[in-house]
Amino acid sequence: MNLKPDREALKLIPKRFALENKVVPISVRGGVLTVAMADPDDLQLVSSIESMTNLFVEPVRADEEEIIRAIEEGYEEASARGDEEVTVDTSVVALVDSLIARGIRNRATDIHIEPEREQVRTRYRIDGLLQLGPVLPKEILPGLVTRIKIMANMNISERRLPQDGGFSFSYEGREVDIRVSTLPTIHGEKVVMRILDKERIKFGLEYLGFSQENLITMRRLINRTSGIILVTGPTGSGKTTTLYSALSELNTIEKNIITLEDPVEYELPSINQTQINPKAGLTFASGLRSILRQDPDIIMVGEIRDSETLEVAIRAALTGHLVLSTLHANSAAGAIPRLLNMGAEPFLLASSLIGVIAQRLVRVICEECKEEDRPRPELLRLLGLDEDEGPFYRGRGCESCNNTGYKGRTGIFEILVNSKEISELIMRKADSEEIEEAARRAGMRTMIEDGLQKAKAGITTLEEIVRVVSL
Repeated sequence: MNLKPDREALKLIPKRFALENKVVPISVRGGVLTVAMADPDDLQLVSSIESMTNLFVEPVRADEEEIIRAIEEGYEEASARGDEEVTVDTSVVALVDSLIARGIRNRATDIHIEPEREQVRTRYRIDGLLQLGPVLPKEILPGLVTRIKIMANMNISERRLPQDGGFSFSYEGREVDIRVSTLPTIHGEKVVMRILDKERIKFGLEYLGFSQENLITMRRLINRTSGIILVTGPTGSGKTTTLYSALSELNTIEKNIITLEDPVEYELPSINQTQINPKAGLTFASGLRSILRQDPDIIMVGEIRDSETLEVAIRAALTGHLVLSTLHANSAAGAIPRLLNMGAEPFLLASSLIGVIAQRLVRVICEECKEEDRPRPELLRLLGLDEDEGPFYRGRGCESCNNTGYKGRTGIFEILVNSKEISELIMRKADSEEIEEAARRAGMRTMIEDGLQKAKAGITTLEEIVRVVSL
């Protein structure tokens, strides 16, 4: 074939990238970039070029020696003409747009741009786990980071300190909020973009994965007029979504709902949302005190992080307000000793606590490739199951789920409802094991039990339960 690259095609790919990857751009026609490659079956390389150029790539096979000769001759002629060798300025805007659009399209929650010694790796967090994206040439990093900083209204000249910012990105006729964090590393600035896509999130308790029994319990808790409800779990376990869903159900014209968040992730209609600003003196504790002077019915505090916030939250609950918040704890019962260790008075905690919801997110089996599965005997034993239990299911992996076997996520939950027995245990500072036993006697289903029910229903796998729950 004719390996005579045309001028416009050469501007799209840096010479160094072309040499390192044994590729040469041949022509651009109607949004299609034809690229000669030593290995046209290298789909990851094709994907990288598509992200870099924002064009559909048509790979064609060519001899490696021919490619190198075409690179040397083509870029040398371009240099003699005074063309830009390529690059960053020509393609970086399209590259950033392409990386973000790819993330939104694939339901990613985060995009990681990670500089390494010789290259820039991109990864996408999809359904809670990171997946490899395009690998980019190292020389594109400064322009890439600068472009993102400009979009996020950040200081482009500050490369030594972490920064935070954000912007709105237009995608298929709608606006998607992007939150940006940069971090200096030994190989350059690392960037993480959090995608906050309102179209992808449905706020409503019925969408979260509650069993019918847990849904009834949850609605009974949130319809109390006063007290504290806590949602616990690690970062990324869906706590904020659960709180937003509860608030969406409670949001009526008769109720004044105020939130205190760090940061505000999604705007909720007809709800007063406040973002804390510690630099200006607005903390969870000080903000909560101010909210109490705003005639609230329902207060949502993003997280109880310290004894001061906890003290004000308990006082608010005891004076006729419904308070919803989150806490980092491994289980519903484990939240109570944690609160006591933070300085809560046992009697006041026992009087104000309504209930605790612990949760995790598990991946959902892809419906397109779901098949019956026989789990490993050791996995069954680990979960306390007999070898003849089942049936269980898995995803074989297909194009629809990017060959992962999973598509989407759902919650597994345990809901501890305060009772006379549990209040007595709180007042004598019982440990989490005693509290959990009492809750189970009262009918609480643990997260593992909830997960096993979903696995038997073909919603998730036993491997997912083991991955997210401490056994």
